[in-house]
Amino acid sequence: MADSIKTIGILTSGGDAPGMNAAIRAVVRKAISNGIQVKGIKKGYQGLLNEEIIDMTARHVSDTIQRGGTILGTARCQEFVTLEGQQKGAEICRKHGIDGIVVIGGDGSYRGAQALSRQGINTIGIPGTIDLDIACTDYTIGFDTAVNTAMQAIDKVRDTSSSHERCSIIEVMGRNAGFIALWCGVANGAEDILLPETYDFNEQAIINNIISNRKRGKNHHLIINAEGIGHSTSMAKRIEAATGIETRATILGYMQRGGSPTCKDRYYASIMGAYAADLLCSGATNRVVAYRDGKFVDFDIEEALAMKKSIPDYEYMVSKCLAI
Repeated sequence: MADSIKTIGILTSGGDAPGMNAAIRAVVRKAISNGIQVKGIKKGYQGLLNEEIIDMTARHVSDTIQRGGTILGTARCQEFVTLEGQQKGAEICRKHGIDGIVVIGGDGSYRGAQALSRQGINTIGIPGTIDLDIACTDYTIGFDTAVNTAMQAIDKVRDTSSSHERCSIIEVMGRNAGFIALWCGVANGAEDILLPETYDFNEQAIINNIISNRKRGKNHHLIINAEGIGHSTSMAKRIEAATGIETRATILGYMQRGGSPTCKDRYYASIMGAYAADLLCSGATNRVVAYRDGKFVDFDIEEALAMKKSIPDYEYMVSKCLAI
C-alpha cells in the first residue's frame, strides 16, 4: 500500500446506470478493508466544486447493491471542463484530505479524472454507462440491465403490434452508439435494425422491406431505431403514408437507465469497484478499469480515450441474416 494514500473519494458522473451502487459499495468496503478512509462526493464534479463531501463507512453502503441509479447522485458540470475548475477541484480534494478519487462514468467523466490526475490527485476511472461505448472495455456498468429492460419492453409492444397488424418503430437509448439497438434487434427478432454506425438513411429500402414482408404474410413489422438516428415519430408518419400500414413509434427513453441491476451488473461492478480501490491503494493514478478478453484489467486513461469502438462486422451481418 502506498504510504501517501490515507483517504480516497468516490463520485459518479454523467448519466446514471444500474450497478453504480454496487461499484460504490465495493470501493467503500475494499478501501476500508485496506485501512483507507473513504469520502463520498455527491452530484459528481459539480458536487466536488460545491464541497458536497461526506464520510462513508461500510454501513453507508448497506442495502444498496440492489438499487438502481446512484446513491451519490450525479450531474453535468461545465465548470469542470475549464482549467480553473479543475484546479479548484484538486484544491478541494487537498482541503478535505482526499489523496485519490474513484470516478464512475463514461468518456466525459474520464476526461475529468485525467484532469484531476494532472493536478496531482491520484485518479482511477470505472466504466459506468448503459451505452457500452467505451472502447477499452467489453463491458460497461449498466448495459446488461438496460438492454434487458429494453428487450422486455419491446416484447410487450410487439404483442400489441401483432394484434393490430401494425408496423412498430421502437427507439432505444445509446447516444451515438448502436449496441443497445443491435442487441435488442437480434434478441427481439426485429425485421429492421437502424444503427448510427451503419444506417445509410435509405428509408425507401425499409418501406420496400415492409411491403415485401406483408405480401409474404407477415402481419406486423418491428423496427429498432437507435437514439443516435432518432426522429422515430416522423419516420413512422412517412412509413404509414408510403405503405398504408398503421405505424406507431415508441420511444423507451429513460426507463432504460432505471431499475434494479441484473446479477451481471452487480457482480462485474463489484469486482471493478474493488479493483479500483486496490489500484488507488497501490499508488496508481490516471488509470481506468476494464473488462477485456475475459479478464479485469486496467489501462492508462489517455490510451483508453484514444481507442475506437465500432459494431463488430460479423455480429451486424448476423443481425441482417436473421431478419430475413
